[in-house]
Amino acid sequence: MNDQTQTHRSPVRRLLSNRASGWVVAAALACAVIVFSVVLAVSPSGTSEQPAAGSGSSGAGSNARSGPAEGGALGTVEDPATSGFTLTTATGEQVTVEEGSATTYLDGTTSISASDLTTGETVLVLGMTDGTTITATQVSVEPNGDGGAAASQAAGVVPFQQGASSTTKQVGQIPDYTDGPGTIVSGTTADKATEAALAAYPGGVVDRVVQLSGGEYEVHTIGVNWPHHVFVDQDFTVVGAN
Repeated sequence: MNDQTQTHRSPVRRLLSNRASGWVVAAALACAVIVFSVVLAVSPSGTSEQPAAGSGSSGAGSNARSGPAEGGALGTVEDPATSGFTLTTATGEQVTVEEGSATTYLDGTTSISASDLTTGETVLVLGMTDGTTITATQVSVEPNGDGGAAASQAAGVVPFQQGASSTTKQVGQIPDYTDGPGTIVSGTTADKATEAALAAYPGGVVDRVVQLSGGEYEVHTIGVNWPHHVFVDQDFTVVGAN
């Protein structure tokens, strides 16, 4: 009788044993999934990096742009060479100036060559700006021999300092605008707006010129803590900055 009872119980025990094993395996798999999900949540490879916004030598302005645009810089020549040179702005920003296939050099109205540039000479560089690198379309020797330092100090331009907050200040007339929207302009229009802005507020690097809905131009500047935006009217007269 006992043997028969044990014989009848054996399949039941095997079934219970199999079910218990299945539950253990299922629980183990569930734990593995949870652990894997947690690892993905905390792992750097499981996160998407967002570009950091900022202002300064990195060229990241207060708003994003899709790529290089026409702008320029004013400063003094360092290490002149036939293929380009380094330019130092009035606030100490270092700009790499590269010669393009159609770069022209002027001293007043007289055409010169790259070899005529000398260290310490003040120049205005206009061209395609990518961060703090400018592929020049025109390099003009300027009569002001201090690289715009006196004008920069008089205008209250604030040099860039790593970690320092941007100065909150408004000067003149600020058009009704939203930072970002607008039409990026090029050619003579961009050159005139850039030149006007740098004459009034030298020290930074103009990395784009945007025409606003009202017709004014926002000249966007990097490499300084103030101003980041210089506003120029349709006659290329500076009307405000912030």
